[in-house]
Amino acid sequence: MAIPDYQTLMLPVLKVASDRKEHKFRDAVELLADEFSLSSEERNELLPSGNQPLFNNRVGWARSYLKQAGLLAAPKRGFFTITERGLELLATNPSEINTETLSQYPEFLEFRNRRKPSKEKGDSGESEKAAESLHTPEDALASAYQKLRKSLESELLTIVKEASPSFFEKLVVDLLVNMGYGGNRQDAGKALGKSGDGGIDGIINEDRLGLDVIFIQAKRWEGPVGRPEIQKFAGALQGQRAKKGVFITSSSFTKAAEEYVSLIDTRIILIDGERLGRLMVDHNVGVSTVGKYEVKKVDSDYFDNE
Repeated sequence: MAIPDYQTLMLPVLKVASDRKEHKFRDAVELLADEFSLSSEERNELLPSGNQPLFNNRVGWARSYLKQAGLLAAPKRGFFTITERGLELLATNPSEINTETLSQYPEFLEFRNRRKPSKEKGDSGESEKAAESLHTPEDALASAYQKLRKSLESELLTIVKEASPSFFEKLVVDLLVNMGYGGNRQDAGKALGKSGDGGIDGIINEDRLGLDVIFIQAKRWEGPVGRPEIQKFAGALQGQRAKKGVFITSSSFTKAAEEYVSLIDTRIILIDGERLGRLMVDHNVGVSTVGKYEVKKVDSDYFDNE
């Protein structure tokens, strides 16, 4: 099932604490993951920042909002317990708890008003309310980041498809060097186009010492690249007694081409236009940084000796 949003988690989190005992946050996360029958992949899915599991983050925000409403308390770091107010709410047997439920408590309204920027005149706030019902702040940041990134990748691919074949080959070398292959840019540049063998556009070192080499085919292509082109490349590799190759295209590969590389002994990596765009962004090829935002949290260790 999909990972539940933080408001869906509010009632289950409060119920975990209904026994009046102190509960360790990490234990509650595991308990709730089991309750929602999350798969291993869902439990380990990370935020785009990569510094915290998504599910843990959403449970954390559910706990935080319940605490702001006075339904939970934190007796010590990493633990939570229910309050009398929380027990009273559970006694009403609610079908769900969300931010609208919490808005009946003055402490929560004060907390939410502190978080909200002032609205322009005439703004109903409906769009903000809808967004809040689905997303934690990290979710909203991640969503905005993904939209910006997808747009950038698409724009990059459009430009790449309009570039000349020689520029595309240069781009491929720049990417591989930025990924750590080929030693330095000058050595890699000499390698490209060096072979002249049918089906091979260039050779690049796999590591800075040149202990192994990778053969490259770079095609700025319009239609999907089919199995015959991959077979031609594989044959050229065999002629060189090569074990590794990378076939990069600005378009895509047919299913037959992808199946073929999975069946042969030679290791060939296929990089289509979509993946090429992602790698260019990841390794700063053809892009520049225009802004940087740091997301910070309280350093609990700093306060341990207080």
